[in-house]
Amino acid sequence: MDKWPIRWDLLFRYRMIEIIALWEGRLTTKHLIQSFGIGRQQASKDINSYITEVAPGSLIYDKQLKGYKPSDSFSPKLTSGQADEYLHILARQEDMAITFSELNMGFENTEMVRPITRNISPEVLRPLVQAIREKKRVDISYTSMKNGKEVERIISPHTLVCTPLRWHVRAFCEHAQGYRDFVLSRIRGLPDINDKIVMGRDQDEAWNTALEVHLSPDHRLSESQAAVVAHDYGMTNNIIKIPTSAALVRYVLDAYNIDVKLLDLDPKGQQVVLSNYEQLKPYLFF
Repeated sequence: MDKWPIRWDLLFRYRMIEIIALWEGRLTTKHLIQSFGIGRQQASKDINSYITEVAPGSLIYDKQLKGYKPSDSFSPKLTSGQADEYLHILARQEDMAITFSELNMGFENTEMVRPITRNISPEVLRPLVQAIREKKRVDISYTSMKNGKEVERIISPHTLVCTPLRWHVRAFCEHAQGYRDFVLSRIRGLPDINDKIVMGRDQDEAWNTALEVHLSPDHRLSESQAAVVAHDYGMTNNIIKIPTSAALVRYVLDAYNIDVKLLDLDPKGQQVVLSNYEQLKPYLFF
């Protein structure tokens, strides 16, 4: 960092260049234009100055890709090269605080505690991003928690999903003949992209089923304790309604540390409970 007296705004764009090139394998001026609201000429100038001044020889233009790709000697200069830098950029609309933390904006009096990012490699993520973008099927090797064995699966991925503890890809699985969640860190080897997608997001019924998760203070709390919890969560009439989809209900509950099968012995530890269980029950265990 000390080698280059880079302005903050330009540093952000250089970091974006590195992250997109590394994890997607294809960088265009459009990435910078959409992310920073700059013109095409400025975006092109940024990419060229990055190549000449920051990391000579790190990016090469590929006519078939119609964009820049990492060269064999590519090595991140302004980023750490870890998956969470790219994944948090994808999630920045939902969680700006995490993105700013990853970009090292340097607020001295703040600190963030978050889980360690699972082991995800660019070689795994790039083909999945490409397949989602181009609506194609992918052959993957996947290790399931059921038996720990590595199995071959053909999937049609449509969305990368960020939860508090992990990243997964939502996809149609041809073996299961249904939509499943595949944890990125459990995909082994190199995903192989093949022909056009078979089943996309439009056919994912659970994904397209809109629901609300209703949370309320634990009924075992006293009235005054319940009032504290309601204020903490910004509840109205002791309830907060969280919009989501049937495919994501379980992850919303995980985010609030709610296990519908087990009630915490200490209501002060649980604090909030699911108040529309019967409505959501069909979507909790499928």
